[in-house]
Amino acid sequence: MITQDIVRKLWDEAGNGNIAIWADDTMTVVPMNYTGETGGTKPLVILKPIALVNKYDFLDFALKDEVLLGTIEESIRSAGGTVTRGS
Repeated sequence: MITQDIVRKLWDEAGNGNIAIWADDTMTVVPMNYTGETGGTKPLVILKPIALVNKYDFLDFALKDEVLLGTIEESIRSAGGTVTRGS
């Protein structure tokens, strides 16, 4: 997965639910009260768009914020996933 793609998804889905990151490198929108399992499979992490990207006035600011990118990457890696920062 590319970190900036995750940020774009968070930005696009803010207010629609949370983003589940799965081991197969897919992202899905899940309800804010999602319990963490679908079809017997748990996502690597569930990211909360409003908490992560709502403070930015523009998407470009979020895409370049080292702290935000690092936070997302650390969450995914600590759950056993792989993520790469784009250029």
